[in-house]
Amino acid sequence: MIDLNLPADALTPEREQQLVDELTTILVKAEGADPTNPVVRQIAWVVVNHTPIYAGGSLPAKPHYRVIASVPEGQVNTLDRRQALVADVTAAVVKAEDSDDPDAHHRVWVFPLEIPEGHWGAGGTIMGLADIINTVIGDEETAAEVAERRIAISRAGHGRGAE
Repeated sequence: MIDLNLPADALTPEREQQLVDELTTILVKAEGADPTNPVVRQIAWVVVNHTPIYAGGSLPAKPHYRVIASVPEGQVNTLDRRQALVADVTAAVVKAEDSDDPDAHHRVWVFPLEIPEGHWGAGGTIMGLADIINTVIGDEETAAEVAERRIAISRAGHGRGAE
């Protein structure tokens, strides 16, 4: 899930729609899934929040953007994956803005967050990573193995900044 926070007049409706579609693709790829899979795309949400964003206590001359990419624990489980997600999201926002500002990327802040296992709620229940993967691939055993491996990698890297 992505929360895209931007001023109401930052993008045209067409550019915003293109950005939402591109962010969906970026998120799905970052999680290691096929962005053309309709089941995967259906469960990848982008929530657009049109809101003033202040910098230094006042409204800046140019729009600023805050993007929070929340995924189940294990989905962006290495520094390289998080870095790629941040870079790709930033590039997509800058492209959507279509400004001539060479420093536009400094106005885009991206926060990749892994939601701890057992804290993702959907459909009125807690969904673990294995449940989510199984929804997509339809293979409980493989989903459990993949989820266990990804979560272990994620937990091993926390606190050390390591891969």
